[in-house]
Amino acid sequence: MTNEMTRRSVIRNLGVLAAGGCVSAKTSCAQTPGKWELNYVLSSAMYGDFSVSEILPEVEKTGSVGIDIWRKPHGTQREQITEMGDDKFQALLNKTGAKFTMSSCYPLGPFGQDDELRWVAKNGGRMTMASSRRMGEIDPVGEEAKKQVKAFFEKLKPHYELAEELGVTMVIENHKKSMLSSPDSIRYFAEFNPSKNVGIGFAPHHLYDAVDDIPALIEDCGKENLPFIYFQEFHKSSKEAMPDEAHWKQLPGFGTLDYKPILAALKKIDFSGVAELFGHPVPRGIPMSDSVASITDKINFSRKHIADLLATI
Repeated sequence: MTNEMTRRSVIRNLGVLAAGGCVSAKTSCAQTPGKWELNYVLSSAMYGDFSVSEILPEVEKTGSVGIDIWRKPHGTQREQITEMGDDKFQALLNKTGAKFTMSSCYPLGPFGQDDELRWVAKNGGRMTMASSRRMGEIDPVGEEAKKQVKAFFEKLKPHYELAEELGVTMVIENHKKSMLSSPDSIRYFAEFNPSKNVGIGFAPHHLYDAVDDIPALIEDCGKENLPFIYFQEFHKSSKEAMPDEAHWKQLPGFGTLDYKPILAALKKIDFSGVAELFGHPVPRGIPMSDSVASITDKINFSRKHIADLLATI
C-alpha cells in the first residue's frame, strides 16, 4: 500500500510544481520567490479568554500571517466576535492590521460547519478546522482505514462542495480516537481526497506512537493535501493540570521532539500552507501563561528555535 501511495503522491506533487506551486485555497501563496520559508498563523486559544482586541496586535509581533479564531472550550474569541458583531471585528482587524485566516471550530465537527464556512468566507478567511470524528472503529488501520476514509468523503461531499463554492478549505486534523488518526488513515485520506478544498491539519502530537513515520507521511501526503501543520508535540501537560511552565513542553524548543526531519520533509514538498505553534493547557480554555506579553514571548522563542533549525537544512 505505502509504495503505491508514495508513487501516486510523487506524481501529484510533480503536477503541482509544474503548475506553479500554489494550490487553491489550501496555500498561502505568500512566500518569497525562490526561497522556501514558513508562514505562521497565531492561535487565539493560546491566550485563553483574553479579548480579541488584546490578541490581534500579537499577530504582527509573532511574525504571523493571520489569526486563527478559536471557540469554547478552547478559547472564547469566536463567542466574543458573535457578541460584538462582524462589523466591529472587521474594524479591529483594520485597526491592528491583522488578517483573519481561519476558524478552529472543533465542536461543530466536519459535518456541522456549513454556517461557519459561510461566516469565514464573509469575513475574508480561508480555512476551517475540525477533527474527523468517528466513522466506526476508532484509530482504524489497513482495510478498515480505507473503508472509513471513503465513507467519510461520501458523507462530507455536500459540505466540501459548499466550501468549493465559497473558496474556503476544510482542514481535518488527524486526531486520536477518530477516523483520521493512524498513518494508514492519513495516507488513504491523501489518496482518496476528492477536493482541492479539503486538506489535513497535520498534528505530530497525535502521532506520538509513530514519530519516526512523520517525515515520510508528510512526503506521502504532498503539499496539496497539507494546508496546515501544528508545531506541537505530545506531553502529559496536555492531559493533566500542571504549572504553566509545563504547558510549554508541548512547543518547539521547550520539548524533546526533533523538528529537523519534519522541517526537511516540509521543505522537500515545498509546503506553502500555514504552521501553528500550539499547546493545550489543562483545564481547556485557560491562557498558556498569565499575560498576553509572556505568551507572545514564548511563542517567539519557539519560532526562533524553528528558524535556527531551518538555517541548518
